[in-house]
Amino acid sequence: MRYGHFDDEAREYVITTPHTPYPWINYLGSEQFFSLLSHQAGGYSFYRDAKMRRLTRYRYNNIPADAGGRYLYVNDGGDVWTPSWLPVKADLDHFEARHGLGYSTITGERNGVRVETLFFVPVGENAEVQKVTVTNTSDAPKSLTLFSFVEFCLWNAQDDQTNYQRNLSIGEVEVEQESPHGSAIYHRTEYRERRDHYAVFGVNTRAVGFDTDRDTFVGAYNSLGEAAVPLKGESANSVASGWYPIGSHSVAVQLAPGESRELVYVLGYVENPDEEKWADEAKQVINKERAHALLSRFATSEQTDAAFAALKDYWTGLLSTYSVSSTDEKLDRMVNIWNQYQCMVTFNMSRSASFFETGIGRGMGFRDSNQDLLGFVHLIPERARERIIDIASTQFPDGSAYHQYQPLTKRGNNDIGSGFNDDPLWLIAGTAAYVKETGDFSILDEPVPFDNEPGSEVPLFEHLTRSFEFTVTHRGPHGLPLIGRADWNDCLNLNCFSTTPGESFQTTENQEGGVAESTFIAAQFVLYGEQYAELAERRGLSDVAERARGLVAEMREALLTHGWDGRWFLRAYDYYGNPIGTDAHDEGKIWIEPQGFAVMAGVGVGSGPDDAEAPAIKALDAVNEMLATDHGMVLQYPAYTTYQVHMGEVSTYPPGYKENGGIFCHNNPWVIIAETVVGRGARAFDYYKRITPAYREDISDVHRLEPYVYAQMIAGKEAVRHGEAKNSWLTGTAAWNFVTVSQYLLGVRPEYDGLVVDPQIGPEVPSFTVTRVARGATYEIRVTNSGTEGVRARLTVDGQPIEGNLVPYAPAGSTVRVDVTL
Repeated sequence: MRYGHFDDEAREYVITTPHTPYPWINYLGSEQFFSLLSHQAGGYSFYRDAKMRRLTRYRYNNIPADAGGRYLYVNDGGDVWTPSWLPVKADLDHFEARHGLGYSTITGERNGVRVETLFFVPVGENAEVQKVTVTNTSDAPKSLTLFSFVEFCLWNAQDDQTNYQRNLSIGEVEVEQESPHGSAIYHRTEYRERRDHYAVFGVNTRAVGFDTDRDTFVGAYNSLGEAAVPLKGESANSVASGWYPIGSHSVAVQLAPGESRELVYVLGYVENPDEEKWADEAKQVINKERAHALLSRFATSEQTDAAFAALKDYWTGLLSTYSVSSTDEKLDRMVNIWNQYQCMVTFNMSRSASFFETGIGRGMGFRDSNQDLLGFVHLIPERARERIIDIASTQFPDGSAYHQYQPLTKRGNNDIGSGFNDDPLWLIAGTAAYVKETGDFSILDEPVPFDNEPGSEVPLFEHLTRSFEFTVTHRGPHGLPLIGRADWNDCLNLNCFSTTPGESFQTTENQEGGVAESTFIAAQFVLYGEQYAELAERRGLSDVAERARGLVAEMREALLTHGWDGRWFLRAYDYYGNPIGTDAHDEGKIWIEPQGFAVMAGVGVGSGPDDAEAPAIKALDAVNEMLATDHGMVLQYPAYTTYQVHMGEVSTYPPGYKENGGIFCHNNPWVIIAETVVGRGARAFDYYKRITPAYREDISDVHRLEPYVYAQMIAGKEAVRHGEAKNSWLTGTAAWNFVTVSQYLLGVRPEYDGLVVDPQIGPEVPSFTVTRVARGATYEIRVTNSGTEGVRARLTVDGQPIEGNLVPYAPAGSTVRVDVTL
């Protein structure tokens, strides 16, 4: 069952009913100000940090779902409704929500009144803009009153939800009915003391009334769906003093038949220098100059339309870097629009703020952000460079790193700390991807501190060296890397042994290890250790490169000797030195991570798809036999049915969910890439389609989440609700699946000296054209694909056949035509 459809020309997903299985959301903002917006106008806004600079409230885990947002109530002669359906839930004659790139529109119509609201965050602005168009579609005049509503958060979202003894007494607002550009409400809680910022909520007309006190607006014991002020049809002009500050303007609208009126609402964030905080010597009135300037930029519909056009141009420019044209419209829309868009959202959010992450518990992840970089570096390389420096600055001198850092301060998060032993190697992955994309080797000389400590700066390449050496010096009895608190799988906690309810598996180490080893980190070391050696070689450090390659060869041998179970790679060795992920066990026989990553790294590949004795072929065939389902590949099988204290959190989930036999979409791409490495493009593309949202749209009633972006997890074959997704939007699946489809299935990937063109997609896509901009040149790559298993591409560049599959980089501004035959 579908709940909408793709509009590829407009680059939008169109939702045609408010009754989707779960709130389907979008992200507004691309720089410092962000909003989460559901198709029912739910969500919230923040500046830079969803924990520390939250502007508006949202209620997670609530009944009803999707409670809290930016609402517009319509009082039409006593008939009160909301065009977003929620919160009033009055029946609508028409409903449509369109999620686009950095914007959404929500349209509702009832009894001859149509209200369309465009929501977006303009480029270069710290504000959410809402352009409202009210149209009288009836044949009689209409006299309406519109009531806007936002509920202010008291900045620190965690404190806002916990410290009520203080917070219910500190709320402050200012109201400016005669603003230079309409009416405005200012949320200034704590501005009188240490804060230098406030929020403004304005409308570009003089409002007939206002409210800033939630209890007055809603009424005692009422819900937002039965708010007292809209039902009465008249604002109370309440001024919040403590309790719950809100922003609401009432606007009277008179419409003749067929007439429309446009209004512009602005929710903005403003900072003032300390010496400019106040407008009066008594320090009672906030300085509104910057707020007035912000509101002046959206004082008219024409200004708002121009800002919206600039936003669309911004996204058109970004998405022109990589595109494909094929006979598969679902492939094209994912590659050209939605997958890259989601990569940009993960760049902005990491894992911090979605409808599954509150924005309170997590900052930017070290491993997360490095992997996300793989999916957006081609779009915004200059910001990727900045991100790499930010990440590396949270590393410790021994090569380990904070697992997370806060986006506002860019400093490491002590609550989580370090000790995740795969973290260091991801820095090599992200840096190598950046250098391949840009050719900017100068980043390796950039001075970068350890733990953000001034005076500790060393060249970034030294940070990569510390990352590499951390794994070298943290190996266990089999020569495989020690797992620490966890490797990529945060729920495989081999040194924890937790028996205390509520204790953190990730940050508790109850027993000193030195034995528990990870085959995943071993495969990671083979792949990224070779990339470190290549960077060293290109810096003229041949001795460093030679030593690194020797250590990589040792790890490759250790993986094949001690990490091989006969049909697949082991997952780990536990605290006692016993194998995990072995056929000898009844549960957790085979795990997905090393099967994909080891083959990606070229371990045990053999001579091709027909080499049945090659470990890579055996491992991938075992994945197909034991892990593959119609909804993707499960993480391990069989799932654990009892708590395995020596393994930690992984066995705490019911069978088939999350890390216990769930389909963790993040690691499915590793197997897909691995299948292209051995030349099995048909199977690779089949796997790709099983988890890719556009191919799952027809089963939205099963999948439940947005059919335009990836989810982190889909319930596995042993779950009660096999095929149901959770945790959409903020997942490394976005970056890894874009790498998979763009660089391996379609087969165009940047290397240091040129583009490798090596498609492996099987016969379902007999021809396609990739347009790739790289280092200022444009490459038009036309592929004729027989789909024959194991066949590799033959290339003609500008009419001349070449040996191999590397197309050298051309001068900026030039166009290169590549014809590819498989």
